[in-house]
Amino acid sequence: MVTKYQKENANDVVFNLEYNSERQHLIIPEYGRHLQKLIDQATAIEDKAERNKAAKYIIQVMGSLNPHLRDVPDFQHKLWDQIFIMSDFRLDVDSPYPIPSREVLVLKPDVLKYPQNFPKYRFYGNNIKYMIDVANKWDDGEMKNALVKVIANHMKKSYLSWNKDTVKDDVIFEHLYELSDGKINLTQSSEELLNTTDLMRTNKRVSNKIMPAGAAIKPKITKNAKPGNPVHKNRK
Repeated sequence: MVTKYQKENANDVVFNLEYNSERQHLIIPEYGRHLQKLIDQATAIEDKAERNKAAKYIIQVMGSLNPHLRDVPDFQHKLWDQIFIMSDFRLDVDSPYPIPSREVLVLKPDVLKYPQNFPKYRFYGNNIKYMIDVANKWDDGEMKNALVKVIANHMKKSYLSWNKDTVKDDVIFEHLYELSDGKINLTQSSEELLNTTDLMRTNKRVSNKIMPAGAAIKPKITKNAKPGNPVHKNRK
């Protein structure tokens, strides 16, 4: 007679407990340890046809764990890539997609090249420096003079947005001379930039057009009508 249950010693059970710190590292922890064990079992199957069946079954299980991603393009491609990654690239099955390689996975992305690490005049922004560099490459003439004037006026406008006071044209010309590495020199020029009052009025007009997030729109109140109850033209 075969017994259905076997009584175990409590001390042996406690001694043989499996702690997470002693378990195998999970490559993609989001899928859990049971799925990782399924992939390890599929990798150990000797028959390739059986391995293919097991891999397709695991792909279905992985898809059921993420039902919200079924409508995402190339979702199946992503699952097949993940099953190869979780098998440490040891799973030998027929994939409907190109099999990823370990070399591509460990590649580091290129370092982002920031335009300026420590700009001296932050209130001008990086676009001003781009415009100045472009003006330096142009030949002297009316087109370059017009571009330099536009740059100087925009610098003055940006300065007033930051300072909210007034600024002399000489200050803008000195900053322009410094940012252009001495190639654009208007310090001795009689050129006059736009009026401070006009620039401040322009800045105020632009800031009023930008409505802050969450701001409530006030209902328009018409004559002999309450807010929220528009008056129809055909109303008698």
